[in-house]
Amino acid sequence: QVQLQESGPGLVKPSQTLSLTCTVSGGGFTNYIYFWSWIRQAPGKGLEWMGYIDYTGITRYSPSLKSRTSISRDTSKNQFTLHLNSVTPEDTAVYYCTRGGQYADYVDVWGQGTQVTVSS
Repeated sequence: QVQLQESGPGLVKPSQTLSLTCTVSGGGFTNYIYFWSWIRQAPGKGLEWMGYIDYTGITRYSPSLKSRTSISRDTSKNQFTLHLNSVTPEDTAVYYCTRGGQYADYVDVWGQGTQVTVSS
């Protein structure tokens, strides 16, 4: 059974870089079927897909976040990491790492989510 667990700071200051890591347990991290995405939900708003990394390490990002986002991975640790630069209070949200289809057209495994607040 695959499980995902986010980790990282809960509070980030404006203009800094937010970095969150997702640890994948239960196998399948390099399975070609799956895409590993970051999704967030800001207060009072819907889910927003941010980007994915696939089994080869190829990444794709939401056009609205592309200039500030990168996703990397460490296959030896079964982890993938989100970096979001130049954060503002509008980046305050619950961040989820997920497994599913390309562009999260479906998601079959969710992390529990981690609250990140951007505030000075």
